Amino acid sequence: MNPFIDTIKAIEVESPVDKIIRQLKQLIVSGQLKPGDRLPAERSLAEKFGVGRSYVREAILKLEFYGLLRTSPQSGTYVSGLSINILDNLLTDVINFNKDDFNALIEARYYLELTAVRVAAERRTTEDLLSMGQALDEYETKVNKGLNGVEEDLLFHIKIARSTKNPVIESMMLILVPDLIKSINENKVCGEERGILSIPEHRAILKALEEGDSVAAENAMAIHLDEIFQISRAGYGAKQLLKEHKNE
Repeated sequence: MNPFIDTIKAIEVESPVDKIIRQLKQLIVSGQLKPGDRLPAERSLAEKFGVGRSYVREAILKLEFYGLLRTSPQSGTYVSGLSINILDNLLTDVINFNKDDFNALIEARYYLELTAVRVAAERRTTEDLLSMGQALDEYETKVNKGLNGVEEDLLFHIKIARSTKNPVIESMMLILVPDLIKSINENKVCGEERGILSIPEHRAILKALEEGDSVAAENAMAIHLDEIFQISRAGYGAKQLLKEHKNE
């Protein structure tokens, strides 16, 4: 095989969300949108960008998480009061954030979920538990019918994050988990039977949350995520070996 093959990189297709962020960046850098300016309504932005409102909402959520936009329920969404230079650099970092680094996403999710479930065990309400239980019931119904329960799986994990009563943890989960769970399920990274095997694991997590046992909740979540976490560790190990081989 010719050596140049090793230098070829996969073509990256930019997502609608990143395209929206890139256009907003250009408006800010050019001075058309200044720090403190109010953005048009979601519906208006969606029409201008020619995309669904869900893409606009995801872009705004992402930029809010990084502190580049701020939203007031009463008055709308505004550009942060940071300087143009800071906004320019931060927006570039957000656009270049590599969601395709599967191993990094898995590792980040693993540690985030262990923290979230531990805090949730201390702060969850009866309403939270009922909501999580309903998500699990819906997940099990779909999986037992041989259907893909990715949305219900995602919902269960988001509800755990919401139960922490910490909006930053919830926002981080909303950014990391959707693409990751979807990729894991669609590509069957953990095998064909992963959906069925997850049922008792989910139930063990919920039981620990019901009992308010943070240690048991963290252990149950670690068991649930262990298989995919080991895949991540193996991926990092393979990358390191390749790096060392190239440096020889």
